[in-house]
Amino acid sequence: MPVKTIVAIIQSESDVVRVLDVAIPFADRHESHLIGVHAEALAMPYTTAVGFPDTEFIQANSEFCKERAERIQKAFIARIENAGVSFEWRSFESFSGDSALSGVDSARCADLVIVGQGGSDAKDSVPADIDSLIYEAGRPVLVVPHSAPLISTFRRVLVAWNGSREATRAAFDALPFIIEAEQTEILVVDPLDTAAQSPNTAGAEIAAAFARHGAKVSVSVQDSRGSSVDAVIHRKIVETGADLLVMGAYSHSWLREFLFGGVTRSVLQAGDVAIVLSR
Repeated sequence: MPVKTIVAIIQSESDVVRVLDVAIPFADRHESHLIGVHAEALAMPYTTAVGFPDTEFIQANSEFCKERAERIQKAFIARIENAGVSFEWRSFESFSGDSALSGVDSARCADLVIVGQGGSDAKDSVPADIDSLIYEAGRPVLVVPHSAPLISTFRRVLVAWNGSREATRAAFDALPFIIEAEQTEILVVDPLDTAAQSPNTAGAEIAAAFARHGAKVSVSVQDSRGSSVDAVIHRKIVETGADLLVMGAYSHSWLREFLFGGVTRSVLQAGDVAIVLSR
């Protein structure tokens, strides 16, 4: 699938560096149109201790948000103009000030969304709501890790495969990366023995499908031996030197705010490798 429209979620000034270091080279290789999305919070009606509107605070906060938005926009344009990539900038105001939430409509019309993972030491902005972005956008989301080295051409791809709808969606959404990669490994953990598939053949059919696209693919079937699935995935990332993980995003609760499954949550929070997530 050609990637012709990319949405880059620019939540903070640091995202101008980390997100665009990945997005610009990828957009250049695929001749994609790159859309930058940023949101600032609307001025809230703060009051003084005696209940009157604190107009000075509201004004100062509004000016701060406006100045930050302008700095981020200028930094984005300066970087991308030098790269010669087709682009546009979209700026929003919202009660949350969350660029991921404000960017959902833009993301739904894109081939790929790229968002930076907020580190625990981030001070210039609250982290983007990646969970809601993945849940609401319906498009593949490439999460740029907060600590790993930044690259845009992934050499070794690890696909976490369990045959589910979410895993299928993620695997085929990641085809542009898989085709570019030097090697892709299909990881199957504790496969079930069913009428349609034995543990020995788990992952073989999806590997064959990728191979028909010209990808170099292998299959690894792992027994968790009492370890958690996310621990098995992390161990495999280290063993193979994978620089991109592909997996389905699983939501197990409709009653809480997009509560993702434990494996997805653990892998996403680790921040040590880029991840393509779909659901």
